[in-house]
Amino acid sequence: MAEHEPTPEELAAIAAANEECDSSVNYKPPAQKSLQEIQELDKDDESLRKYKEALLGSTKAVADPTAPNVQVTKMTLLCEAAPSPLVLDLTGDLDGFKKKPFVLKEGVEYKIQITFKVNKDIVSGLKYNQQTFRKGVKVDKSDYMVGSYGPRPDEAYEFLTTMEEAPKGMLARGTYNIKSKFTDDDKHDHLSWEWCLTIKKDWKD
Repeated sequence: MAEHEPTPEELAAIAAANEECDSSVNYKPPAQKSLQEIQELDKDDESLRKYKEALLGSTKAVADPTAPNVQVTKMTLLCEAAPSPLVLDLTGDLDGFKKKPFVLKEGVEYKIQITFKVNKDIVSGLKYNQQTFRKGVKVDKSDYMVGSYGPRPDEAYEFLTTMEEAPKGMLARGTYNIKSKFTDDDKHDHLSWEWCLTIKKDWKD
């Protein structure tokens, strides 16, 4: 049987049908929704509610709408040999840290712990950056990938750096000025602060 060649009218009808089909499946990305709106969707579906809670946490809306999404609250130097805790409260006056340096005995091992909160929306690619200066000259730079976190305003997250060793030797003793920054993939500067570290021969030298 010879194949039927479509007439111009039939071709026009096929093209019109394809246009209708394309328009019906044309994808449009959904409008961006806040975390609270996502949690409210299908809230009567128990299995879906549990899934979203596991993914996002059982977060309620932040009481203070003016609160920043990411709050860096504390920095701690964890050193088993230290005679007392070495803690910076990052919620107050940040300028005073340069006047009251941490003291470390030369050669001891320590880690830096950053405590922070995520209040409203998921934040991706958090990073901790640290630059160390001695007498105005940069002597070290460290970049740490912190990760991505969902909002849990009632619960703080803690990030630990890798183990570091305080410099040792007569030439290494002295005061180091350190610039710290907490950012993310979108280059938001959530907090920048400066602090000092004094390396001594002994804790109370």
